[in-house]
Amino acid sequence: MDLRERLQIALGDAYRIERELSGGAMSRVFVASDTTLGRTVVIKTLPPALSAGLSAERFRREIRLLAALTHPNIVPILSAGERDGLLYYIMPYITAESLRARMNREQTLALPDALNVAIEVAEALDYAHRQGIVHRDIKPENILLADNHAIISDFGIARALARAGEGERLTATGMSVGTPGYMSPEQAAGELDVDGRADTYALGCVLYEMVAGSPPFAGKTAAAVIAAHMATPVPSVRAVRSTAPQKLDELLNRAMAKSPDERYPTAAAFVQGLRAVEARTRRPVVSRTPVPAPTPVNVPAVPAGPAKASRVPWYFVAGAVVVIAALVAALAIRSR
Repeated sequence: MDLRERLQIALGDAYRIERELSGGAMSRVFVASDTTLGRTVVIKTLPPALSAGLSAERFRREIRLLAALTHPNIVPILSAGERDGLLYYIMPYITAESLRARMNREQTLALPDALNVAIEVAEALDYAHRQGIVHRDIKPENILLADNHAIISDFGIARALARAGEGERLTATGMSVGTPGYMSPEQAAGELDVDGRADTYALGCVLYEMVAGSPPFAGKTAAAVIAAHMATPVPSVRAVRSTAPQKLDELLNRAMAKSPDERYPTAAAFVQGLRAVEARTRRPVVSRTPVPAPTPVNVPAVPAGPAKASRVPWYFVAGAVVVIAALVAALAIRSR
C-alpha cells in the first residue's frame, strides 16, 4: 500500500485526496477536499522513514501550539492527526505563487517590493517569536505572495520535527532541520535549541537573494554552502546591484552576522532597520501638471479710474528751461 492510500485511510470520509503536489524534503503534499465544509485544503504528511523515529504525542502537542498562531501573514494549521505511525497536518489551500516562483520568473525584485516582502515576513516572525515559536526554515519556497502580501507557510514544522524527536538530531534519517542556502551558522553547527535570531538570519539571506538575484552563499555541495555560512563574510549586495543603498549593505551585514549576539536582537528591531532602508529609497513625487495661479477669494474688485499723467520732478523742468534759455542767448549773439 502506497503512502497516498495509507493517508486516505487515515483521513476516512472527512477528506477526499485529489492530487499530489511537489513537496519538500520533509513532507509529501496532497490537495484534498473537505467533504463536510466543501473547501479545498492541503494535507502534508511526513515520510514513514522520518516519522518512524518521532514521538507522535510530542508531534501533536507541537502542532497544537502552531495552530494557535493567528496572524494575517501566517498560513494557519487547521488540524493534525496520526494513525498507524503516519503523521499529518492540514492547512487551507491558498491560491498564490511562492516567492521562489516569482524569482524564477523575474530573477530580482524591485527594491521597494523586496523590502515590503521582508517587512511583512519579519512582522509575522516577531508575532510568532513572542509566542515562543521559531520557524527554523525561512526560504523563498515557504513564502507565498497573495494580493501583494507575503504569507509564511509551514510555520514551525521544523520545530515540531525537532521537538518530536525528543532532542535527538534527525541525521539518523538523513534529514536536517533547515535548508542549507538559508541556514544560520548555529543551525549548521547542529544546535536544536535556536531562537528567533536564526529566522532573522534566514530572512536576511532571502532579502539578499531578492535584491541580488542569487543567494549570498553558494557551493557545489550542501556541505560547501554550510561552510560558507559559517566562515565566509557576507558579500556586498551593492557589488551586484549598484543602485542599492549603502544602508542595505549595513542591514544585511547585521542580519547575517555569524554570531547571533551581533544580529538584530528581535524581529521587531529588524523591521525597524528595514523601514529605515525603505525610507531612504522613497523619492518625492513631483507633479507634472501645471498649477494655475491662485485666485483671490472674497476680495472686492476696485473699479478702474481715469489714468493719471505721470508727474515729472520740478528740477528736471527747471534744468530744461535753463538749457533752452542759454541756447537762445547764444543764437542771438551769433546773429549780430
